[in-house]
Amino acid sequence: MLALRPLRAAARPAALHAAAARRALSDIPRPKVVPEPGPPVSVLIVGAGNINFGSDEGPWNHSQRLEAKLGARLRVVGLVDPAGERAAGVLASKAATLAAPAYAETVVYPSVKAAAEALAASPPDLVLLGSPPAFRGTTDASRGFDAEVQLTDAFPAAALFVEKPVATGPVEEARRVAELLEARKGSLVSVGYMLRYSAAVQKMKEIIRENDLTVMMTSARYVMAYEHSAKPAWWNKSIDCGPIVEQATHFVDLSRYFGGEVDLASILAHSIEWYEKPGQLSKMAVDETQIPEDDRIPRFTSATWKYESGAIGHLEHGVALQGTEFSTELAVFADGYQLKLTDPYNRPTLYVRRPGSDVEEVHKFHDDDPFLSEMATFIDLAGKGSSDIPVLSSYADAVKTYEATWAIRWASEKTRRKRV
Repeated sequence: MLALRPLRAAARPAALHAAAARRALSDIPRPKVVPEPGPPVSVLIVGAGNINFGSDEGPWNHSQRLEAKLGARLRVVGLVDPAGERAAGVLASKAATLAAPAYAETVVYPSVKAAAEALAASPPDLVLLGSPPAFRGTTDASRGFDAEVQLTDAFPAAALFVEKPVATGPVEEARRVAELLEARKGSLVSVGYMLRYSAAVQKMKEIIRENDLTVMMTSARYVMAYEHSAKPAWWNKSIDCGPIVEQATHFVDLSRYFGGEVDLASILAHSIEWYEKPGQLSKMAVDETQIPEDDRIPRFTSATWKYESGAIGHLEHGVALQGTEFSTELAVFADGYQLKLTDPYNRPTLYVRRPGSDVEEVHKFHDDDPFLSEMATFIDLAGKGSSDIPVLSSYADAVKTYEATWAIRWASEKTRRKRV
């Protein structure tokens, strides 16, 4: 036993050195977004739901970022939502905040058409399209689901921000909308894939660019905490299209951001379905018996694919955790490098392993708000024509992410086990 003591004593400093190196954090604060002086900015908000006005489920709240960026310059001239009571409720909540003056003259409209007619003489500078994707993303005027067409017709000079996913209908229809926006709209269009604006994600891109790296593989994992998800439409594939199209879209988009275009024909996927033993959930906030069996969502989906570059991609999405914290991670591999981003929504941390060392660098990104960075970029480009970074997700590019999510869903449905 005595002979072991010197070995342990010698090994201990090395272990402590490695641990210390791992703890040598790089704390990267995000520059503060401060309202700048200038003329009033008029905004039309379409949708009085969670994405525009926040919820207990996550950090999204576009109106809050508008307020942070524009301050006293913000004038919300209209709020479009057929659910008038809900719209009145969010405006009443705003009236009790410091942002109350921005909403003092907000008019609630039941439809985009009604807002377009009322605001024709004084069109808004910015339009935020955050209605559910089932009611937009098409050129179908017969049902009024052509919100992008109506808005660009009515307000051709207004900058348009569209929430993700861009649609729930056929991919071909979403492509037609993209073509229409390209051909008809001379002003700015941006889609809400906010994680591209994350300081950690941009650090990853910087490392790849500065070291002239070729991505070999991307691996994404997104496991949601489902206990407080009480929106029945989310659990119904015929309405919100299922968690791959509606939720995992962010990580499919990030995968494309690093790996490039996906060879859709190469996608292979498997799922755990609601009727299988591993798919039994104990704390659902909705009554799933009210959802047709064929429309109930999968609990886990695992997919792999090839990129057109020759690299490979991997995605895992799960509906499995309880509480409120999601488990999210994206890893990108290149020759000699591993870039691993954890918890990009709340406490983004980037672990970097480089050639010549087995010890990971750890970069923590304090006070980073990709939602705010995204909105600030959109507003700066719309108002000044310039920004520190460009729009990182065009409508046409977002359609490619939409198409990839559908391809993953279809691939998983082809291989699912039949219900006994």
